[in-house]
Order: sequence, then structure tokens, then C-alpha cells
Amino acid sequence: MFENLCTLPLSSELFTQALHPNEPILAVGLFGGHVESFRLPAVAGTQSDDDDGDGDTSVLSTGTSTIETEWRTRRHKGSCRALAYSADGEALYSAGTDGILKAASSSTGKVLSKILLPLTPSSDSIDPPTLIHALSPQTLLLATDSGALHLYDLRTSSTFATGKPSQTHYPHEDYISSLTPLPPSAASTSGLSKQWVTTGATTLAVTDLRRGVLVKSEDQEEELLSSVYVGGLPHRPGRSSGEKVLVGSSTGVLTLWEKGVWDDQDERIYVDRGIGGGESLDSLVVMPEGVGDGGKNVVVGCGDGTIRIVQLGQNRVMGEPLRHDEVEAVVGLGFDVGGRLISGGGSIVKVWEEKLSLDDEEDSEEDVGLKKRTLDGDDSNDSDKDAADSSDDEEGARKRRKKRKKGKGKVSDSGILKFKGLE
Repeated sequence: MFENLCTLPLSSELFTQALHPNEPILAVGLFGGHVESFRLPAVAGTQSDDDDGDGDTSVLSTGTSTIETEWRTRRHKGSCRALAYSADGEALYSAGTDGILKAASSSTGKVLSKILLPLTPSSDSIDPPTLIHALSPQTLLLATDSGALHLYDLRTSSTFATGKPSQTHYPHEDYISSLTPLPPSAASTSGLSKQWVTTGATTLAVTDLRRGVLVKSEDQEEELLSSVYVGGLPHRPGRSSGEKVLVGSSTGVLTLWEKGVWDDQDERIYVDRGIGGGESLDSLVVMPEGVGDGGKNVVVGCGDGTIRIVQLGQNRVMGEPLRHDEVEAVVGLGFDVGGRLISGGGSIVKVWEEKLSLDDEEDSEEDVGLKKRTLDGDDSNDSDKDAADSSDDEEGARKRRKKRKKGKGKVSDSGILKFKGLE
């Protein structure tokens, strides 16, 4: 169904990735604290596909187009744990193990605002972030290792109204591994999501913007790592509304949860089987309309570096796995505005496009061959002179395997003792 268009080597291990909502732009957060923004190859047939890029910024050539580095900076003193674009794509939020949340211009990387994250209540130490999600133009969600879920009120899409969260909830007793917004109800006048599902340790929870934590599931006796919402499934009166949340586990099982029935799962799909349990399902993304066979499909990133495609309805794994990496887990998955699959894990990002039909392959065999060129090595330019928050030291590479997105352990003090305003 997909073939590798190009491979992008990174300067250190990938912790998180985010895709721009309106442009073919990818942002990555790395173990060394860097945040980088890349413009992906233009989608074939678009106007920009015919434009010549700036050769000075090209880091990879696919034979027909290039991936360009838009900007690169040492954003955090410690690992960059989480990234998210604002709803309009103008701002890029990042959070790291230094305990700082920053908002930057997505086009230039310049920091617009930054604040300190709340400390862990039990120890007054840094509570490292696990994920960020821009719920709406007014609300930013940030989850942490301790199981805290902070809600920030945004003055604009790029600045914080105050240095403290407007609300904090604790839907889980351990680190929050995933967050999935639920669509607004039919009665909603704003059209914005006000509820979301989180997974943490072995439970699933639903939280409301106004009412806080609404419900928490039974103990699932397996670690829950990833989640995604799927609508438009067959409606079965008395059994299913056609809306489900899919959750990836540490044992290779994809569980299906009926929307509104949150106490326990109602279906299981075995994505990977193995002695003592299958590979972890670290990342999930729904295949958009117009991509694939037209059915409801979910792409799954696994702990062994493979990518599987699950067909809903039939509840089966389709075809042979795609290979992202030989060793490292696929920790990031997404589709860009052109409908291309972007996978991240280890020290590489891969761009995948739909395979041509047999007839098309025969007509354009040479073009396909040119597109599948991979560049070995990495970007050696570590100069961050244009970044206001650059620092001198970078931690060495660290191997992070499979399911853990939190990297437990003591985090060194960042040395910042007070909130900082606009820069």
C-alpha cells in the first residue's frame, strides 16, 4: 500500500514529532534538546513541485525534490519531550526535561513566550512532560510523568495568559502516555472539542474541559501506550454508535472502546503475536479519506520498528509490515497535508507514499527508482547562533527502547528560578 519516498537522518534520537496542519512541514524534538523544522518534498502535481528550492538548505535529495531545513535550534537543556502546533499552525509549542514550556514562531523558530511547568507535588522536583496537545485556539493541554494534566489558557495562539495552568487534573496515577480529543457533540455551538481520552499505565480516562475527570476504566492489566478516535464505523442499534477509541497496548493488542462506554474495552485485535506477548504498539494514526483502499484503516507503529495497517470492520492486519527501522520503535506516526505517511523512530524519519498501480509502475519505472534514494549520515551543522535560547552542552545519544515515552529517572535542575515573560 505504501513505499518509502525518502529517509531523513537526524542528529540525535527522536523523542517526538509534529506535522503542520496546513503545509508539508515536519517538526522534530530530539534527545539532545534540539528542535528542527523541515519542509518536506512537494506533493507531485502541486505548484511548489515545479519550484526550485534553495540549495543551501537542502539536507536530502530524493532525485526529484528535496527536504529542506527551515530552522534548527537547541530549544531545551535536556531532551525535548513534546511538540505540538497551534490550530492555525502559526505557533509551535515545545516542552522538555528542563521543565520549561515554550511557544515559538513555527516559521522562524523564534521563542515568543516561555513558562516553568509546575513541580511534582510530592518532591518539589521537575515533573517532565510526556505530551502536548492544542485542544483549541484557547486551550493547550500538557501531560507529565507524574500523571498530571495541566490546562493552559492562551491569550493568543502563541502566548500564555498566565504563568500557571488554569486547571490541573490527575486522571492517572502514573505517566500519561497518550491523549485523544473527542469530537464535539451535535449540540455544540463552538464546534470545538471539550472532552478527551487519555491513557496512563493500565487505565483509560475521560476528562471534560469544565467538569474535570468524568470516568476511569477498570485496570486493563496491560500497559496502554497509544490511542486514536475513529468515527463513521457501521452503526449497530443497541450495540454500537459507529464511534470508537482504539488503544495500543504493550503486548501487541489493539483494543476497541465504544464511545460513551468507558468502563471496559469491547473488542480486541491482535496486531502482533509473540511468545510472552507481542511487540508494543507505540503509535497510532487513522488513515485519511482518499488514502488507501477507501475503508476505515489505522496505521500502527510497533516496538520492533515495523509499521502495520489494520483494517477495521474486518479487524485484521493487512499485507506485509513496512520496515521503518531494524531495531528502534516507531514512536511517531502522522499524515501530512498531501496524504503521505510520516514515520519517526530511532534517529530517522521516513516519508511514505502510496504505491503506484501496476500499470502506473510500468509507465514510470525510472521515476519511482529515482524517488527511492536514501541519504546516509546526519546534519553536522550544530550552530545555533540565531536562537535566543541556545545552550552549549548537548547530552550524548541514548538508546530508548520500545514502549517507554517517559524516560524515568532523576532530572537535573534547570537553574531557572522564576517565570519569564515574552521574549
